[in-house]
Amino acid sequence: MSTSESKTISAAALRDCFAGCGDYTERRVRFGLGGALELPVCWLDGMVSGSALGLEILRPLTELLRAAGVREPREALARILEGGVYRCAVTRREELGQAAEDLCRGCCLLLFETLGCALSFEVRTGQRRAVGEPTLEKSLKGGKDSFTETLRVNSALVRQRLASPDLKLTESCIGRRSRTGVALLYLEGVAAPDTVRELARRLDRLDLDALLSTGPLEEAVADAPLSPFPQLIHTERPDRFAMHLSQGRVGLLVDGLPLGLLLPVTLSEFMKVTGDGSMHFAAATALTLLRWLALGIGLLLPAFYTAVALYHQEMIPTRLLLSIIEAERDVPFSTSLEVLGMLAAFSLLQEAGLRMPEPIGDTVSIIGALIVGQAAVEAKVVSPIAIIVVAVSGICCYTLPSQDLGFAVRLSRLALLLGAVFGGLYGVGLVGCLLLLHLAELESFGVPYAAPLSEGRPGGLGRLLLRLPDRLRKRRDPLLRTPDRRRRS
Repeated sequence: MSTSESKTISAAALRDCFAGCGDYTERRVRFGLGGALELPVCWLDGMVSGSALGLEILRPLTELLRAAGVREPREALARILEGGVYRCAVTRREELGQAAEDLCRGCCLLLFETLGCALSFEVRTGQRRAVGEPTLEKSLKGGKDSFTETLRVNSALVRQRLASPDLKLTESCIGRRSRTGVALLYLEGVAAPDTVRELARRLDRLDLDALLSTGPLEEAVADAPLSPFPQLIHTERPDRFAMHLSQGRVGLLVDGLPLGLLLPVTLSEFMKVTGDGSMHFAAATALTLLRWLALGIGLLLPAFYTAVALYHQEMIPTRLLLSIIEAERDVPFSTSLEVLGMLAAFSLLQEAGLRMPEPIGDTVSIIGALIVGQAAVEAKVVSPIAIIVVAVSGICCYTLPSQDLGFAVRLSRLALLLGAVFGGLYGVGLVGCLLLLHLAELESFGVPYAAPLSEGRPGGLGRLLLRLPDRLRKRRDPLLRTPDRRRRS
C-alpha cells in the first residue's frame, strides 16, 4: 500500500498531495449557511462541470431547510447520504489515495475531517468529443456511430445493441501513474469462461507506469507478441464490436482510446468486413474470394516476378520475354534492385499520404504516382513492368480490411522478395514454407490462428471462402468453445 493510500483524508493532506497543481481548487462552505458546521469542498478545475457542481452540490449544501437540526458532522453525513445532495451517485472514501484518484477522474470531494472520510460526487465535465461517424471503417448499411475517447460512452453504445443483463462488464485500472480504466465485456453463457478468466488474469498481471496506447496492452494479452501478424481485432464501430460479442468473443474497451479490441481471432477474421453480413450471401462470397485473391497477389507477385526474371526466364512466354528485355535494356539497375527500390518508394508515398494533412497527402500521392513515376520511366531509371508489378501488389494490399494485417503482409512480401533474390523460386518456396509453419503454430487463446484450414477436418476451405445463407448458419463457430452453440432456431 502506498503512503498516500494509508493517510487520513483531510484538506491539508489533499493540498500536500496536489502541491504544485494549479488546477486544484478548494472551497469551504457552511452547511445550511447559518450553521456552525463548515465543510471543505475540493475539485480539479477543468475536470468538473461548473454548473453541475454549483446547482447539484453547493446549492443543496447551503439550503437552510436541509440543515435544520444538524449540529454534528456525523448527522450531516447521514443527511447527505439520505439524499441531501442532488447527485444520483455518491461514494464514501476513507483512504487518501482513493480520494485523490476520484479527483483526477472528474469528481468533487466533500470532506468530513473530524470523521476522517469524504464523500465523492461525480460531476465530470461533459466537454468530450461527440459520437460521430467512423473514419476508417466505412458503413454502408450499418450504424453510423463510432466509439469515442470516453469509456462510459463506449460501453453505453455497446449496451444499446446488446440490451441484455447477460452482457457483463468488468472494470479495472491499469497503470501506476495513468490509472487508465479498462473494461472487459462478454456475454455470459456465450463467451467461453476459460477465455474470460485467462484474459482477466493477463490484465491483472500487466504492470505499467501508464497505459496510453494499445501497444503495451496487445503485447500483454497476445499469445505471440513477437509475431508481426495481428492477434486482436481493432474496431471503431460499436455494431461490429457487439456482433463479435454475440459470436462468443471477449472485448476490451480502454478509457481514452476510440476503439475496441476483440479476441480470440483467426486469420480469416481479418479478411471479413462488417458489411458482408448486410449483403446477399452470393455477393459476400464473391467479395471474400476477391480479397483472398488480392492477398495472394499482393504477397507473391513481386517475389514471383523477380525470381522468374532472374533465374527462370524459360517460364516466360517468348513475346513477353522480348518485351521485358526491351524494357530492361537501357535500365542501369538489376531487376531485384528495381523492385526493392520501387517497393520502398511506394511505402514512402503511403506513409507520406497517411502522416501529412489530407489535402497535402493527396497531392503528394498524386505527384509521386504520376509525375515522379513517369519521369523515372522516361529517364530509364526503372522499367515500366517493374512499376506495374509494384503498383498492382500495392493496390491489392489496399483491399485488405485490416491495416495491421496489411503491415504484416508487407513484411512477409519483403521476406519472400529476398528469398527470390537469393534463391529464385526455391527461395520463395522456402520462405513460404517458413511463413506457413509460423501461421500454423500461432494460437489465440487456444484457437488456431490458421483455422479452419489447420483443423484437419474436411470442408475447411469451403468454410473459409464461402458464406452460407443466414438460415443455414444456425450454430456459432465451434472453435470459440461457446457454451451456447445455437445462434438461431
